[in-house]
Amino acid sequence: MDKKNAALELANIKAKLDQWAHEYYVMDNPTVDDAEYDREMQKLLEIENAFPELVTTDSPSQRVGGTVLDSFEKYVHQEKMLSLANAFNFEDLVQFDKQVKKIIGDKNFNYFVEPKIDGLSISLIYKFGNLEIGATRGNGSIGENVTENVKTIKSIPLVIENKNPYFETRGEVYLSKKQFLKINEMKLLNHEEIFANPRNAAAGTLRQLNTKIAAERKLDAWIYYNMDRVNNATHEDSLIELQKLKFKVNPLGKKINGIEAVYDYIQSLTIQRETLDYEIDGIVIKVNEFELYDEIGYNAKTPKWAIAYKFPAEVVSTTLRSIFPTVGRTGRITYNAELDAVQIAGTTVRAATLHNADFIIQKDIRVGGKVKIKKAGDIIPEVIAPIVDGNYETLKKFHEAKKCPECETLLERSAGEVDQYCINTNCPRKIVRSIEHFVSRDAANVDGVSIKLIEKFFENNFVSSISDLYHLEKYKERILELDKIGEKLFSNIIEAIKNSKQEHMAKLIFGLGIRHVGKKTAQIICEHFTTIDDLANATVEELIAIEDVGDVVAVSIVDWFENPNNKKLISDLKNHGVQFKNDSKIKNINKNFENKNFVITGVLSKPRNYFKDLIEHLGGKTIESVSSKTDFVLAGESAGSKLAKAEKLKVKIINEEELNKLMEEEND
Repeated sequence: MDKKNAALELANIKAKLDQWAHEYYVMDNPTVDDAEYDREMQKLLEIENAFPELVTTDSPSQRVGGTVLDSFEKYVHQEKMLSLANAFNFEDLVQFDKQVKKIIGDKNFNYFVEPKIDGLSISLIYKFGNLEIGATRGNGSIGENVTENVKTIKSIPLVIENKNPYFETRGEVYLSKKQFLKINEMKLLNHEEIFANPRNAAAGTLRQLNTKIAAERKLDAWIYYNMDRVNNATHEDSLIELQKLKFKVNPLGKKINGIEAVYDYIQSLTIQRETLDYEIDGIVIKVNEFELYDEIGYNAKTPKWAIAYKFPAEVVSTTLRSIFPTVGRTGRITYNAELDAVQIAGTTVRAATLHNADFIIQKDIRVGGKVKIKKAGDIIPEVIAPIVDGNYETLKKFHEAKKCPECETLLERSAGEVDQYCINTNCPRKIVRSIEHFVSRDAANVDGVSIKLIEKFFENNFVSSISDLYHLEKYKERILELDKIGEKLFSNIIEAIKNSKQEHMAKLIFGLGIRHVGKKTAQIICEHFTTIDDLANATVEELIAIEDVGDVVAVSIVDWFENPNNKKLISDLKNHGVQFKNDSKIKNINKNFENKNFVITGVLSKPRNYFKDLIEHLGGKTIESVSSKTDFVLAGESAGSKLAKAEKLKVKIINEEELNKLMEEEND
């Protein structure tokens, strides 16, 4: 067979295999048996082996995996992958409905209701019809490029008929219950630790560096969000388009008028939940009409036009075997329960939180007795009450711990507080937990430093405080001798530590772990203090004068900075080059930016947050969606629906060069 005939034969085979895969994996209606499919696949592989130059990225052969990746690259989402606010009952849904109607007045609209798949969010980007990127949600702004593993999911098309330069859709990658059981059976046979639930298994599989393993586990995906709001009037229309493009769309999605009818359908789906071959953890309710989205608007992390109804927490009973305290980064003592293993919400649970000593005493929870447990928000197991039976009165009553479980320092409790605290600044567990908090994404953002690594560093005397992170390089040879720490990982950690020196002061203050100072409070404080020294010298009265900073927070901040150990920590951090940068008070207002609304879209030369900070520094404001209130759209390469909407509304579109020109123009 010559190359020309081979190419024609390949095109014919690929068309057949794609059609059969769509019928099998998407439509659940196979038209050929497995043997015939395998024969055609074998023909395709033989031709591609003979003519490797004819292998294309859309070939079915690319789904079998086999590549071993070094790591996953970061991917900056052109439009944030937002999370959803939660509703837990009918009253919450009614409140959501009232809020929508309050904003849009008497305009007619419908809701679209669909199952909330318990898996891993994914964004799929197609360029000129070819699958270019598959990325995880990550923190909403930056995810991971897992394209090679996404290609192994046979229900996701490698090529679509939409040949636009940019097309994005989103969905949920999951494992069917049937496939989940098969994987765990194999793990048991191989004496490996089993997955706790299908969601964990799906997440772990999608982040496998060996694509062959990802292919073998047979992930699946429901696609539920078409980002093209220009050519579709409603969410329902956009799903119909996705089906035409051969994406797998959940058949249980339904357009419904009125919140009462929505709740009725939720009850119906709740009954069906156990019969489905995939896990769902709730129901998503969206306004159907796209034209209303910008008017209804967005919160910081969630759209106001959608909400997730969460199923009531499953409650089960088991035996409480022991109660043990643990100490956190602030020294707060949390009591935990060791339980007889029990299944709850798809997970085997052997431990749960008991909060604090007062909670245990008030509930009269006793070791050896039966207790009720649930998962708070379907995530954290907690004991909610004892089960009083005939054996109950014979069990010993609980007594709170007197000493820290780690360092045996006497525990203290402030007047009016329920929590006990270890006040020993040298408590080993407090140190480890404080470093873990400092390196977290919302704080210094030292990527790659896990709690296990911190424990290793602490045990080997490489770190004994937060500031010790900044001289890890001197222990390089000894660190490289530790198990599973190679040259590349060490280099990445050192680079991340260096980058943390430039983090905004608000994030670093949050990372210091000052009691009662969360992310939002840290940001508010930094709007009033230019340097860390200004904050360290602030009085209680000055702090209380700041809106949203009360007496308790103010006293906590002043006390923290008066502590000699903390003064030394700040001094050490500054000596290591940590800058505690704070641009929030020093704005260089530019008339071209002042009070102007900017939308950022597309792939730019620097991370999107760089341009966001720059615009806000010059007096502008960045918003998520394009509307008549938008003044500028900063567009990079492969800009999608936001650019199209800006053109439609005749909003001024600028590129990076034009942004620089706006900056250079002097105020009159």
